[in-house]
Amino acid sequence: MRILITNDDGWGTKGIWTLVEEMRKLGEVTVVAPDGPRSGQSNAISVLQPLRLRQIIGEEGFTVYLTNGTPTDCIKLGIHELFGEAQPDLVVSGINHGDNGMVNVIYSGTMGAVFEGCARGITSIGFSLCDHSPEADFSYFRPHVLELTKRILALPKREYLCWNINCPVGPVKGVRITRHCHGYWDKEYIRYSDPTGGPFYMLTGHFVNTEPEAPDTDQYANAHGYISVTPTTIDMTDKQWKDSINTGLEY
Repeated sequence: MRILITNDDGWGTKGIWTLVEEMRKLGEVTVVAPDGPRSGQSNAISVLQPLRLRQIIGEEGFTVYLTNGTPTDCIKLGIHELFGEAQPDLVVSGINHGDNGMVNVIYSGTMGAVFEGCARGITSIGFSLCDHSPEADFSYFRPHVLELTKRILALPKREYLCWNINCPVGPVKGVRITRHCHGYWDKEYIRYSDPTGGPFYMLTGHFVNTEPEAPDTDQYANAHGYISVTPTTIDMTDKQWKDSINTGLEY
């Protein structure tokens, strides 16, 4: 298999190294990673900034490139410049240091890269561990990464469908198919003052889960020791609502 890997934490993190080591068991791995942290970039692309692509590792079956772009840039540039007409068979993003479930999916640079691969018709998977620490322990997650990838690859392909996989901290009880839970971020910024007395703000926040007891959600699964596997679509059309309102809006 030809596998394209990226992340939003930058090259050299424990998460991406864990992912690389597991994916190399499946085939030829090409990494195109940001040259620094790009968390919260979602599907952002570089429009005015020239992109650089620098190879830092070149081995048989394993190459690594760094770019100054976003995670989505990494996938676009990797496919355009390194794969050409022969698209990768698999796009994998992560393993992210931090949870990308619930509403985080719309902010996530990890999942932004997954969405880009999905839009091109490539099987695409995002892996995240619910631990932001640079020294996070991936040992409990590691055995499941390759197994879940194999199982997803064995499924029939479905247009505009990708996968958001989140793992709790510590021992794993099992795997659950979930949906993204409903909720929102509150108290999102802390105000500080600079030496001149001018205010500035730093992102923080507390997630408010509005359905904490819903057992089919990613947050419930993670909180109870299970890996959540959420089938995620990039077709944002609300088909059920569309069918219910079309007679009232069309003219």
